[in-house]
Amino acid sequence: MGLPDEICALALKDGRYAPEAYRFLFEALEQAVRTSGREQAEGVARHVSGREVLDSLRRLSLDVFGPLGAQVWRRWGVHSTLDWGRVVFVLVEAGLLRRQDSDTLEDFRDGYDLDAELALAYQPALPAALDALHEH
Repeated sequence: MGLPDEICALALKDGRYAPEAYRFLFEALEQAVRTSGREQAEGVARHVSGREVLDSLRRLSLDVFGPLGAQVWRRWGVHSTLDWGRVVFVLVEAGLLRRQDSDTLEDFRDGYDLDAELALAYQPALPAALDALHEH
């Protein structure tokens, strides 16, 4: 899935974070809305908090990148959870995401340590098919 030209151009203009970080953020936002049960909601009711976004980013990273998530994020320019907040607010300022008055960049500060939550916390899971083989 490619990024819309507008978002890619915005990422390149800002220059701090790779366009892939923006794409990943949108995927995590969609997951956060689904996980929170607000998928059918509209407008403000779909809103997810900064902490919900950070949790979704962490879970998606573990699923997609395994223990290499922190390294991938750093390659994109993301060195802390506060960087994810900066990506969000670049999108807000460009009118591509909406925020509530209570949303601040501080919501993303000190969310978690990237290495502890991505590299060290990674627990590989065997496919369910292997469990089925073992039962027979």
